[in-house]
Formats: sequence, C-alpha cells, structure tokens
Amino acid sequence: MKSSSHILPLGVLTALLLSQVCSGVKWLALSHTPATMPFNQTQQCKLLPAMVSSQIQLCRSSIELMPTIVQAAREVKKTCQKTFADMRWNCSSIDIPADATKYRPDLERGTREAAFVYALSAAAISHSIAQACTSGDLRGCSCGPIPAEIPEPGYRWGGCADNLNYGLYVGTKFSDAPMKIKRSGSSANKLMQLHNSEVGRQVLKQALVMKCKCHGVSGSCSIRTCWKGLQDLREIAMDLKSKYLSATKVVYRAMGTRKHLVPKDIDIRPLRENEMIYLHSSPDFCTKNEKLGSVGTQDRQCNKTSVGSDSCDLMCCGRGYNPYMEKLVERCHCKYHWCCYVTCKKCERIVERYVCK
Repeated sequence: MKSSSHILPLGVLTALLLSQVCSGVKWLALSHTPATMPFNQTQQCKLLPAMVSSQIQLCRSSIELMPTIVQAAREVKKTCQKTFADMRWNCSSIDIPADATKYRPDLERGTREAAFVYALSAAAISHSIAQACTSGDLRGCSCGPIPAEIPEPGYRWGGCADNLNYGLYVGTKFSDAPMKIKRSGSSANKLMQLHNSEVGRQVLKQALVMKCKCHGVSGSCSIRTCWKGLQDLREIAMDLKSKYLSATKVVYRAMGTRKHLVPKDIDIRPLRENEMIYLHSSPDFCTKNEKLGSVGTQDRQCNKTSVGSDSCDLMCCGRGYNPYMEKLVERCHCKYHWCCYVTCKKCERIVERYVCK
C-alpha cells in the first residue's frame, strides 16, 4: 500500500481543477491547501493539476518552494478582499468554495478585475519568494545584494535585504508559465495577462525601500544599519488599485504583419508598460448575475456618512439600505502603573450599522 503522506485530499484536488481559460491564476486555488500539508516529496508535484508542466518541473526541482507559493496564494486572496472591501466588487471572483471547478466569469473574460488579480498575483508570488530568501526558508537563495551606492554619514549597509532579484526570476517563471503554452486561452487574453503581470512586478520593484535599525548609547541612533526591504503587500495592492481605477481598455488589432493590443478609445499609440489594461467592460456588480460573475451587493455593509465608493448610495445602487444595531466591547478607562503595565476595563457601546437592500 502506498503511503498517503504525499497525497492531497480530494476536496483540494477538486478545487485545483480550474478552467483553462483562467489558467494564469489557477495556482491561486492552492490557497485551499491545508496549513498542515507537508511538501516533502517530489511526487506531490504531479498531484497538483492546477499547475502546467513547467510549473511542475519547477516544483520538482525546488519542492521547498511550494509552501511559499501556497502562502502567496493565501495572501493574494486576503489582500485583494481587504483592498476592495469598500467597493461593489470586493474580490468575490476569487473567493470560490473549495469544491468549485472554476473562477467566476468576470475573471475569465479579461475584465478590469481580472487585470488587477493578475497584477497582484504576479507581485505577491515574487514578494513571498523574495522574503522567503531573507528568512532562510529556501535553499536556492539567501539575502539580497548590498546596494552599490554609498550610504549617507551615520548610515551603513548591513542586515539581510529581501532578495528581489531572485523573487522576480523564480516568480516570473512560475506565474507566467500558463500564459506561454499554446493549448489554452485566446491570444488576446494571454497578452493581456502577461502585460498586467508585468505591471504588478514593476510596482513591486518600486516597493523596495531602505529600512534601518538604530544603534547607539541610550537609543541615540548615532548609527543606523540599513538594508533594502519590500513594503507590505497591502501597500503594493493599493498602488495597483490606483492603476485598476485608471486602467485602459484595449482591442486586439492587426498592426503590420502581427496583431497587438492597442488602446481602444485613444489615438493609436503603443501601450505604456506601467498601465493596467483590460479587454471587456465589467458588470456594475449591483445585482447577482452568474453569467457575468456578479454576486451583487445585497446585504453588503455600507457607510451612511461616506461620499466615496462605500457610501450607501453607491454601494446599494440606489436600492436603499436597512439599519441594524451592533454591540461593541472595547477597552476603556486604561491606567498606566509604574512600572510597567497597563490595566483597562471593558466598556460596551451600541453602534448603528447599515446594509444594502
């Protein structure tokens, strides 16, 4: 009898069987992998049908990479939902049940939402790998290189930098692999996916900033040891959200002897490398429509006093809203005791909330 230590549960396998049209982000289904799942045998790689052959090969050659990729998939889902919590589309498209076989149609049609998910996914996987190098979780890499520039007086290079170069190299190989095979998806969709993935990685490159730790007598910070580290993925997602809001609609058009993606409603010009692009307009996400991939905004919480996208008027699409009361328990009447602790009481208050009709 074969050992079951490397066999994935049936529910996980089912979740990984996503449609070929949305192949570029199929690996996000790895977010359903149990946290206790050990990746310690190369036989596990072929049991992950969410991956294409080149991804399986990378898995086999670097099996220790898989927990990092699984974590990246979880981070994409969590970060996407937080980033769009105040909008009608709240990243519901990737919030699929464990036994689902595909993503919702809005991600399969090359929408603005698909553009964001591809960009964030590409950034997240390289982000996770770069930081895994720093933490010593991967045998194929270590700390990032020491910057060539000379630091200012009072600063010195040290610590362990996030290895962005390695993260980008391996992350690109893994996340772009499905878009480079011929047997699935339209050429226009693949070009769109590849473009937006690169936009995500460009934003990631800009998120490599100097981080420092103080040294000196009594915390004087006379010397700072510094390294290059990546910003939190949430900050990267917010930058990508700005690009999502200003994304350019494109068409697949013949130019010369080849077809290219070009802006649809703008004078003919090449696409800018840093602009997010999409092929098809999105639904308004106001009402539930399975064919379009919309789950609607019924029962979504809204902000009565806001004038932004989370306002009850915009979130509820003019249908109105219902109030309800919620009891909050908070720390209050806190006192500092010398030395060195704080004691607090618990206070209750009732707040009024609103949900869309």
